[in-house]
Amino acid sequence: MQADKQLSTEINASVPTAARMYDYYLGGKDNYAADRAAVEELDKVVPSTRRLALNNRRFLQRVVRVLAQEYGIRQFLDHGSGLPTQDNVHQIAQGVAPESRVVYVDNDPMVLVHGRALLDQNDRTAVIHADLRATDEIFAHPDTQRLIDFSQPVAVLFNSVFHCIPDSATDGPAAVARRVTERLAPGSYAVMCQLVSEDAEVRESVTAFMDQATQGHWGRVREQQDVAEWFAGMEILEPGLVEVSTWRPDTEVVPRQLTREWIEYGGVGRVPGR
Repeated sequence: MQADKQLSTEINASVPTAARMYDYYLGGKDNYAADRAAVEELDKVVPSTRRLALNNRRFLQRVVRVLAQEYGIRQFLDHGSGLPTQDNVHQIAQGVAPESRVVYVDNDPMVLVHGRALLDQNDRTAVIHADLRATDEIFAHPDTQRLIDFSQPVAVLFNSVFHCIPDSATDGPAAVARRVTERLAPGSYAVMCQLVSEDAEVRESVTAFMDQATQGHWGRVREQQDVAEWFAGMEILEPGLVEVSTWRPDTEVVPRQLTREWIEYGGVGRVPGR
């Protein structure tokens, strides 16, 4: 069963959301006092989180550019896209090839408001208000149908978002990854990464904090082996599944994730075929 809970269109400034906390880490302005307070408390548990967020954003920008420049991808479906910031997926992809099309998906109503305002003048880009687990709804949405041709290769993005959903045989990360990639044409790509830690105490403490802070809108910090399962049956691009600051860095002096209490871990898989 796919997630079918009715999404709220109300913005609750008193409850932190992962999207607004991430926005604050990136230096954005679309966040509230509750989000900033949650970030300050989270930093006490895992002090490297701001660097991790910045490195994750750079990974997203690199991977979109690589897929557009080197692999000719012109369609992107970004699940759990978060609030618009600098160098968004559509700006990078369309900077390489102006005909590129991008569909953003997020369940945060604030993303919908800001995203649609930002993209109002871009007819090759759309924002959908949906749960990332609602695959049928996302694929059937009029904006997705208008912009994405699933008979051709497409890149689906699950960038730093799977830790926001709990484990489930039908709607957990592995199930969602399988359900989405099974619908893609050969030669498509899946970008997937999430917060992982090999330290059980870190996994438990961060998961407990975020679950409480977001009032249950959280999954869990996982281990590297969990992420590897999502790529079953796919061809993983070099350099494989890694801490994301080391995925095809632009230069040798690019900022790296130096602290290891938790990391953003993942990579890019290719749907086998042509």
